[in-house]
Amino acid sequence: MDMLWSGWGDPAKAAPLPDKVVGLLRDLLGVRPADAPPAALSAVKPQPSRLDEHVRAAMATVVGDAYLRDDDESRIRHTRGKSTPDLLRIRTGAVSDAPDAVVLPADHEEVLAVLRVCAQHRVAVVPFGGGTCVVGGLSPRDHDCFIALDLRRMNQLLSVDEISRTATLQPGLRGPQVEALLAQRGYTLGHFPQSFEWASLGGFAAARSSGQASAGYGRFDDMVMKLQVATPQGTLELGRAPRSAAGPDLRQLVLGSEGAFGVITSVTVRVRPKPRTKVYEGWRFASFAAGQAALRALAQDGPLPTVLRLSDETETLIGLADPEAIGGGLDSASGCLAIAGYEGTSAETADRRDRAHAVLSGAGGEFLGEEPGDKWAHGRFSAPYLRDALLDAGAFAETLETAAFWSDIPALYDAVRDALTRTLADAGTPPLVMCHVSHVYPAGASLYFTVVSAQGEDPVAHWAPVKQAANDAILAAGGTISHHHGVGTDHREWYAREIGPLGVAVLHAVKNQLDPVGILNPGILLPTLPSA
Repeated sequence: MDMLWSGWGDPAKAAPLPDKVVGLLRDLLGVRPADAPPAALSAVKPQPSRLDEHVRAAMATVVGDAYLRDDDESRIRHTRGKSTPDLLRIRTGAVSDAPDAVVLPADHEEVLAVLRVCAQHRVAVVPFGGGTCVVGGLSPRDHDCFIALDLRRMNQLLSVDEISRTATLQPGLRGPQVEALLAQRGYTLGHFPQSFEWASLGGFAAARSSGQASAGYGRFDDMVMKLQVATPQGTLELGRAPRSAAGPDLRQLVLGSEGAFGVITSVTVRVRPKPRTKVYEGWRFASFAAGQAALRALAQDGPLPTVLRLSDETETLIGLADPEAIGGGLDSASGCLAIAGYEGTSAETADRRDRAHAVLSGAGGEFLGEEPGDKWAHGRFSAPYLRDALLDAGAFAETLETAAFWSDIPALYDAVRDALTRTLADAGTPPLVMCHVSHVYPAGASLYFTVVSAQGEDPVAHWAPVKQAANDAILAAGGTISHHHGVGTDHREWYAREIGPLGVAVLHAVKNQLDPVGILNPGILLPTLPSA
């Protein structure tokens, strides 16, 4: 099943906002109904394909005629990703940057062969998994012609090593497919980002993804043991052991490379026994600072729950932790809601939970029982559907995230909130800005912001200076430009500032070695080299 072409997920799961929430948006933020409904798919027409017939024939020889598609619908469904600006443009029918064809290889050798054809004829290649990117990572720059390399046919569990507890899988598997295949063998990957239902395994690796249960299972880059990568120059086979001192770890060079260095064709990951018990619960803290102190105590001294999240006062009041009951919030409409989850055997879950309770209550937390946690777990993948409903109602809704050391978190939080609030208010669309801590580490944590405002006359142009101000604030306050969304095109300038000119030059040296013609996702991730 394909994702909704002009929004998120399964169209059958979409639901309009309750009248109460629409009224709140109107009264609080001045939101007015959208001028027109989204364009119908049948009414949207991309520009004619620019793919040369001889090149098309060469690719079709590799993958088969049925798996090279240049019809309008296939091309539209592979246009851009799922950021709010992406959706706003496509909802108007703007698809001038649709790929010229969609190519669906069956295996590693077919990927290599397609890359050879594209390198020979200078056709750009955008690897395409679930299409869930939110940072402009599927919109190449500086190209005359490009294809979307859709990996959905590469969807097999290749092997399971019961002794090492690893599994080798192909990159086109979506999150639920991965879990279903592993569950048949009694295992779980434990990787559940908000995009879980639609994102692909290859995308998890290429974007250095982080799941909602990262406190217990780790980030995706922690899980990867081996990678097979197809490049225009040949094959990379990376990972001979879980850890090695044999030079720099080239796996880490591919992880997070967003298709700019190669196409990931198989991933070997660490797996764990499927948990017998899952318990999620809620805690209330008097302030965001008090909640952060409690989370830091667990992250640094343990015991660490499998899931650990904390909403600030505004997000708690709105009730964003339970998107299906938006507008509810805590009963007293005050304080900050934390969610803690525990997974494992009954005995280890009970023990870890008891010890965590002592830390949380000792830090001033009020135990709210399992109901808030169950509501969060039930709606954990619903927020993108809520965004579609907000856009339908005429609101602008977008997210951004960052991470920093614990000592920098308070100033980072204040700086980003101020940048978002100030720039949107100056533009005549005062926002609602919410935030939560979504991932914790002994040395620091991530901050995930949600912004809702009126759209303004041109919402895409309206957002651009706001995003720039927020990015500037992140770097000035000591944060990283992305914790788990990636770089794409949206963050390239700030990524260059984060790693410095020498870091940019190093990345270009790698790019030139693996992709000397520059066909792989041009303009994505890699900042322009500074002039000599």
